[in-house]
Amino acid sequence: MTMQAGRVGDRDIRAKMAELRLITDKEIEIHQRRQEAAVLSLRKSLQSIKFDAQETVLNQDKIGKLKAQLRAVEDDLVKALSVKTRKEAKKMAIADSISATKARLEEHKKIVADQRIRKDEFAAIISDSFKALKENEEKHSQDAERREEIEEAISWYNRVLGFRIETGHGIKFIFSNINKKNPNEEYYFTIRLENDIYSLLDCHPNVSEVKKLIHELNATNGLYHFVRTMRAKFQEVAAVENLTETGAHPQETSVISMSAPFSSVSTDSGSAMEEDDSRETRKARGVQGVQSSFQSPGSASSLRRRQSPRFKAKK
Repeated sequence: MTMQAGRVGDRDIRAKMAELRLITDKEIEIHQRRQEAAVLSLRKSLQSIKFDAQETVLNQDKIGKLKAQLRAVEDDLVKALSVKTRKEAKKMAIADSISATKARLEEHKKIVADQRIRKDEFAAIISDSFKALKENEEKHSQDAERREEIEEAISWYNRVLGFRIETGHGIKFIFSNINKKNPNEEYYFTIRLENDIYSLLDCHPNVSEVKKLIHELNATNGLYHFVRTMRAKFQEVAAVENLTETGAHPQETSVISMSAPFSSVSTDSGSAMEEDDSRETRKARGVQGVQSSFQSPGSASSLRRRQSPRFKAKK
């Protein structure tokens, strides 16, 4: 029984192997056909590419010849246009010359007529000129006095508040007389105006809500108010520093008295900038608003802001 079972198993295996051999032969034949078809397709593609390349070379030669012909035609056209332009320019020059000659002739006729009419008017014109010259001299004298008053007011304002402006990469506003214990200590910030937008370049020492202040400055264009607020912020920082140094000891209010024509200026008052503005206005009598108060030698910020399109629109 065992031998018969083994023989049956061998026959099954041989049958399966024969079946697999037939399947493998068919697959090999199929792959060979596919390879032959691929080789044939590749040869046709290579022949087509070769034909296209030859045709491209021929077309490039034709294009080169056409370009040469086109350049020659363009050169001829440029020459023709140049000749035409010169002729037209010459024609226009002649016409302009004729028109100018006629105009000068008519003008000379009018000048002769006007001279005859003005002959009796010269005396009155000379008299009016002398009057205008006298008025200009008086106005120049008044302007000089006004400039002296403005310069004196600015100098007084700078001495009282220790305020000055430096220009460079932006406009630097510098304050002293902020810290009661160290009046010479400088507090400053630098702003820049570009494309009608203010930006803060640096600030020493740092103050609170500076981004909000810059946003308000760009929204309202209130440069004078911004500078006053920054000075008040510096005073707050100085007061906090003094309290930190001295502990819980009470601070006495200090007043810097200057030889100003009207009154002294308190350095620790919350409304110092407004009081200083009123004093400076009374002193200068011609200085208006921020442009006069903050104008100092070397500063062009007020002028640039007045010329800003956005500022004109708001006005």
